[in-house]
Amino acid sequence: MTWDRVADVAAAVCLLGGAFLAFAAGVGALRFPDLLARMHAATKPQVLGLVLVLVGLALRLRDRGPVWALVLVALFQMLTAPVAAHLVGRAGYRTGKVRADLLVTDELTRDLERAQAKDGSED
Repeated sequence: MTWDRVADVAAAVCLLGGAFLAFAAGVGALRFPDLLARMHAATKPQVLGLVLVLVGLALRLRDRGPVWALVLVALFQMLTAPVAAHLVGRAGYRTGKVRADLLVTDELTRDLERAQAKDGSED
């Protein structure tokens, strides 16, 4: 087996795996019951799916120029997706879109109450 054939098989596996994870993220975002579960489903497998697709594409292209662009895309995705998910979750929590009965631990309520008490005592 030559290197080209091995790289093509690895690229196909990565592309199919990434496509499956992106599909699973979409299904999870539609089917999960509340905002936090949907947000988790939309960010975790989607980022890994995109990285797998980019790795598969890099293996298929075999050229250094476009591969560096793919690395930058993956890096920016991994940097921005957690921040965006955190901000969406926090905004959803503050606007009452989160189902409190599904939370195992609710640290944000305690922190918000502590911050409000601190702000109220300074007046």
